Parts: sequence; C-alpha cells; structure tokens
Amino acid sequence: MSDDRETVVPLHEETISVEKRRVERGRVRLTTKVTEHDEIVRHALEQEDVEVTRVPIGREVDARPDIRQEGDTTIIPLVEEVLVVERRLVLREEIHVRRQTRTVQAEQPVTLRSEDVIVERIEGPGERGAGAHPQPEE
Repeated sequence: MSDDRETVVPLHEETISVEKRRVERGRVRLTTKVTEHDEIVRHALEQEDVEVTRVPIGREVDARPDIRQEGDTTIIPLVEEVLVVERRLVLREEIHVRRQTRTVQAEQPVTLRSEDVIVERIEGPGERGAGAHPQPEE
C-alpha cells in the first residue's frame, strides 16, 4: 500500500518529579559556664590630716585681726575684751591649722566573673562519626 500519509505511533513519555526533604545531619549543644576569681584592686586615695596648735599671744590690738593664710597654715585669731579703765582688745591666742595631704594605698577585694561557652556536636541519625559519644569542640 502506498499511502502518502504519515503515521504517528505514540511512544512512552517520561516525566520527572523533584521533591525536597529536610535531613538532620547532626546537632549542636551550647552550654555556658560562669567562672569566678577574686582580685585585689589597688587605688591611690588622698587623705588629709589636720594638726591644730594653740599659740598664746597676749598682746593688745586696736582692731579684730582677720583670719589669714600663711603657706599651708590657716591662722584664726581669738580676741577677748578685757576691762581696764578703758576697753581694749587683747590678742589672747591664735589657732594655727595646718593641712597636710598624703597619699595612701588602699586594697579592696572584688569578685570578677567571666562566662565561657562549651560547644558539643551531637551526631544525627544520618551521620557516622568515630565514636558514639559527642566530642566537645573548643
């Protein structure tokens, strides 16, 4: 038979299907650890001492003297009225206050804390390792 028509014969057709699934390959455990250590803190502190000296004077003055400063000493005059035939001011004594500053070392114990983390790998069901126990990572 001579027929000019083409004949199409269907063949088997292939298709593809792609799916994704999550596979656990391992786990990680993080553990924090707090460590404490004591440390001595040293710091310079200023301390001021005061020395008070009473200086007897016993001299008449015309007016009340002012408080004055001589170097590191503050002088505070004390006067009293004395009844004679007339009223006079007598400088009875002076109070000398001297300031001295010194530096002392102070020590104070303090507790300091620091935190570290420990990372452990835990093998998943699809992972093979050298041993059955988790190995800590550093």
